[in-house]
Amino acid sequence: MNKSCTVYRTMDYLSKKWTVMIMLELYKGNRWKRFSEIKRSMEEITPKMLSERLKVLEDEGIVERKVDNEEAPMRVCYRLTEMGLDLIPVIKSIKSWALKWKEKNTACASQDCIVCVL
Repeated sequence: MNKSCTVYRTMDYLSKKWTVMIMLELYKGNRWKRFSEIKRSMEEITPKMLSERLKVLEDEGIVERKVDNEEAPMRVCYRLTEMGLDLIPVIKSIKSWALKWKEKNTACASQDCIVCVL
Protein backbone atom coordinates (compact mmCIF):
# COMPACT_ATOMS: atom_id res chain seq x y z
CA MET A 1 0.00 0.00 0.00
CA ASN A 2 1.22 3.48 -0.84
CA LYS A 3 2.04 5.52 2.29
CA SER A 4 0.38 8.56 0.75
CA CYS A 5 -2.94 6.67 0.60
CA THR A 6 -5.67 8.43 2.58
CA VAL A 7 -6.67 5.25 4.42
CA TYR A 8 -3.04 4.44 5.26
CA ARG A 9 -2.36 7.93 6.60
CA THR A 10 -5.57 8.06 8.65
CA MET A 11 -5.12 4.60 10.11
CA ASP A 12 -1.54 5.47 10.98
CA TYR A 13 -2.73 7.56 13.93
CA LEU A 14 -6.17 6.04 14.57
CA SER A 15 -4.91 2.46 14.85
CA LYS A 16 -2.40 3.15 17.60
CA LYS A 17 -3.21 1.49 20.91
CA TRP A 18 -5.57 3.53 23.11
CA THR A 19 -6.43 6.18 20.49
CA VAL A 20 -10.02 5.10 19.83
CA MET A 21 -10.60 4.34 23.52
CA ILE A 22 -9.47 7.87 24.44
CA MET A 23 -11.86 9.27 21.85
CA LEU A 24 -14.73 7.23 23.30
CA GLU A 25 -13.83 8.37 26.82
CA LEU A 26 -13.96 12.00 25.67
CA TYR A 27 -17.25 11.29 23.88
CA LYS A 28 -18.86 10.05 27.10
CA GLY A 29 -20.63 13.09 28.48
CA ASN A 30 -19.38 15.16 25.52
CA ARG A 31 -17.74 17.82 27.72
CA TRP A 32 -14.33 19.11 28.75
CA LYS A 33 -12.47 16.48 30.80
CA ARG A 34 -9.36 16.95 32.87
CA PHE A 35 -6.33 14.81 32.15
CA SER A 36 -6.66 13.17 35.59
CA GLU A 37 -10.32 12.34 34.93
CA ILE A 38 -9.46 10.62 31.64
CA LYS A 39 -6.60 8.75 33.32
CA ARG A 40 -8.84 7.62 36.19
CA SER A 41 -11.38 6.19 33.71
CA MET A 42 -8.66 4.35 31.80
CA GLU A 43 -6.74 2.59 34.57
CA GLU A 44 -4.50 0.51 32.31
CA ILE A 45 -2.99 3.40 30.33
CA THR A 46 0.15 5.09 31.65
CA PRO A 47 0.18 8.88 32.06
CA LYS A 48 2.99 9.09 29.49
CA MET A 49 1.03 7.10 26.90
CA LEU A 50 -2.15 9.11 27.54
CA SER A 51 -0.22 12.34 27.13
CA GLU A 52 1.38 11.12 23.88
CA ARG A 53 -1.92 9.97 22.38
CA LEU A 54 -3.72 13.19 23.36
CA LYS A 55 -0.91 15.20 21.73
CA VAL A 56 -1.25 13.28 18.44
CA LEU A 57 -5.05 13.65 18.51
CA GLU A 58 -4.64 17.36 19.18
CA ASP A 59 -2.11 17.71 16.32
CA GLU A 60 -4.56 15.94 14.00
CA GLY A 61 -7.39 18.30 15.00
CA ILE A 62 -9.49 15.55 16.59
CA VAL A 63 -9.09 16.77 20.18
CA GLU A 64 -8.79 20.28 21.54
CA ARG A 65 -6.88 21.25 24.66
CA LYS A 66 -7.64 24.02 27.14
CA VAL A 67 -5.25 25.19 29.85
CA ASP A 68 -6.60 26.98 32.92
CA ASN A 69 -3.66 28.37 34.85
CA GLU A 70 -5.59 30.97 36.84
CA GLU A 71 -5.58 28.64 39.84
CA ALA A 72 -2.91 26.36 41.20
CA PRO A 73 -2.50 23.63 40.22
CA MET A 74 -2.82 24.32 36.51
CA ARG A 75 -5.73 22.44 34.92
CA VAL A 76 -5.51 20.94 31.46
CA CYS A 77 -8.77 19.81 29.87
CA TYR A 78 -9.61 18.04 26.63
CA ARG A 79 -12.65 17.47 24.45
CA LEU A 80 -13.43 16.21 20.97
CA THR A 81 -13.52 18.79 18.20
CA GLU A 82 -16.22 18.79 15.53
CA MET A 83 -13.86 16.63 13.47
CA GLY A 84 -13.49 14.21 16.38
CA LEU A 85 -17.23 14.04 16.93
CA ASP A 86 -17.63 13.29 13.22
CA LEU A 87 -15.53 10.12 13.71
CA ILE A 88 -17.83 8.70 16.41
CA PRO A 89 -20.37 7.25 13.91
CA VAL A 90 -17.46 5.46 12.21
CA ILE A 91 -16.44 3.92 15.55
CA LYS A 92 -20.07 2.97 16.22
CA SER A 93 -20.20 1.28 12.81
CA ILE A 94 -17.14 -0.77 13.75
CA LYS A 95 -18.90 -1.68 17.01
CA SER A 96 -22.01 -2.79 15.08
CA TRP A 97 -19.91 -4.88 12.71
CA ALA A 98 -18.06 -6.51 15.62
CA LEU A 99 -21.31 -7.29 17.45
CA LYS A 100 -22.74 -8.86 14.30
CA TRP A 101 -19.71 -10.90 13.24
CA LYS A 102 -17.17 -11.23 16.05
CA GLU A 103 -18.40 -10.36 19.53
CA LYS A 104 -21.25 -11.81 21.55
CA ASN A 105 -21.47 -8.96 24.04
CA THR A 106 -25.11 -8.38 24.97
CA ALA A 107 -24.32 -5.66 27.52
CA CYS A 108 -22.41 -3.66 24.92
CA ALA A 109 -25.05 -4.22 22.26
CA SER A 110 -27.73 -2.71 24.48
CA GLN A 111 -25.85 0.55 25.22
CA ASP A 112 -24.85 3.60 23.27
CA CYS A 113 -21.15 4.47 23.53
CA ILE A 114 -21.94 7.87 25.05
CA VAL A 115 -23.37 6.24 28.20
CA CYS A 116 -21.23 3.12 28.25
CA VAL A 117 -19.77 2.36 31.63
CA LEU A 118 -18.17 -0.95 30.68
